[in-house]
Amino acid sequence: MADYEMTLMDRQRVARNTMAFWFDTNGADYEFRAGQHADFTFSQPFVNCEGDTSRIFSLANSPHDGRLAMIALRVRQTPFKMALKTAARGTKFKVSRPRGSFTLHKDITRPAVFLAGGIGITPIRSILHWAMQEHLPHKLFLLYSNRVSEDAAFLEELEGLAARNRSFTLIPNVTRGKSPTWPYENGPIDLNLLRRYLHGLNGPVYYVAGPSGMVTAMTTLLHPSGISDDDIKTEEFGDYKQDPLPKP
Repeated sequence: MADYEMTLMDRQRVARNTMAFWFDTNGADYEFRAGQHADFTFSQPFVNCEGDTSRIFSLANSPHDGRLAMIALRVRQTPFKMALKTAARGTKFKVSRPRGSFTLHKDITRPAVFLAGGIGITPIRSILHWAMQEHLPHKLFLLYSNRVSEDAAFLEELEGLAARNRSFTLIPNVTRGKSPTWPYENGPIDLNLLRRYLHGLNGPVYYVAGPSGMVTAMTTLLHPSGISDDDIKTEEFGDYKQDPLPKP
């Protein structure tokens, strides 16, 4: 499978301990479907890499964004992520062809319900931007769960999408650190929350993306309601340690 050479263009903090990175495809037509992922590999080994030079990342931007690729990640104390965080603009990467089936269904009569945990927002961001640009008629619901509001990457951007598109309903929630200024939901995603926003649990196609534990919890939540495995798409990001919350 051929690789593409891409160049790191820019980086930006998008939430607490979360950064986004933009890559130039150097003129190549890098075609992907919204929601897919790819391997990103340093072209040259870095100091203390110990062979840890490659990672799989969801493509977080729309396929219509021109010759660009974007990823986002929780910054952890691993050699790869520390190297990526400090890499100079212009650093070269090898990027595999995109793959994955975490993509929007074609039946416009069925709503899409996205259940995102933390950095699991990345493939969903790609799908949402693409769907808006395509003016697709699907009804879209995003339940976006984080421990605290500071962890919610791209929240203002998602609010803007919801404000401009009646077909898109944004439902953020936090599971810890409740604040009187938080205007959205508190507590975990559960059946009561789903029933408040959906006209019946059967009918939509569900897209679950986040840490493995969150994905398992959401599928366990949906199955007893008679929702078939065929109507649940998942994308697991592995489990990672949460940073401790600040003491009050």
